[in-house]
Amino acid sequence: MEIEEMNGRIVSVQRFPSPNPQVELNLITYFSEGLRVKGMLAIPKNIQTDEGFLYLRGGIKGVGKVRPARIAQFAAEGFTVFAPFYRGNEGGEGYEDFAGDDREDAFSGFLLLKSLPGIKRVHVFGFSRGGVMALMTGIHFPECASVVTWGGVSDMELTYLERQDLRRMMKRVIGGTPGKYPERYKKRTPLYEIERIQSPVLIIHGVLDQNVSVEHAYRLERRLQALDKPVEAWYFSEFTHYFPPKVNRKVVEDLTMWMKTIPKW
Repeated sequence: MEIEEMNGRIVSVQRFPSPNPQVELNLITYFSEGLRVKGMLAIPKNIQTDEGFLYLRGGIKGVGKVRPARIAQFAAEGFTVFAPFYRGNEGGEGYEDFAGDDREDAFSGFLLLKSLPGIKRVHVFGFSRGGVMALMTGIHFPECASVVTWGGVSDMELTYLERQDLRRMMKRVIGGTPGKYPERYKKRTPLYEIERIQSPVLIIHGVLDQNVSVEHAYRLERRLQALDKPVEAWYFSEFTHYFPPKVNRKVVEDLTMWMKTIPKW
């Protein structure tokens, strides 16, 4: 069988203790471009749902790891949720490269959700650097139901310029600076291909965000508006990259309701 035909196929399933008795959690090993990659699947127990939710984490390696409680929180809103750990993490094969080839792990995760019994459509959500992954997934799959970026990166060169503390990691993982290898940063910047996205986009961002500046959201919103794409933006003037727990819970409820109100094709 061709490697591409294996993408999204489940290799193994292992039950995982759930923090929510209404949500079943499983550790998943799945194929992505020939690699065995790990992820977490959350399924609501008492809700019949045909809605898939691809959760794309932020950070890299041990920073920004997928949290079971967070995945269960979204599942409890009535979604079957899958969250890739990305290649090379938590026992998975390969090496994470910050929205380079590891974007394939998101694409294969999308295919995994689509293949599950009863799932009729899949929404994509990305937090922080997961925002880039979410936009790329929406571009890659025209049938994507919706894309949500929360505190999401949209321009990788802007991240390099803004985050001096990440430059050493980015030069190591990406292979150099934007000045030396502009094509590598352009490849990781979905703004250059955003005209291909077909699904509605929701942008959520704290204006005081110092991890991913609100400029990322503004650039994405302006580009989508210029292309006459369906986009909605929720800006929170008093918050940073991380919202207070009570507000966070309300935004989760609101964004999942926004997803559900999108007409089914």
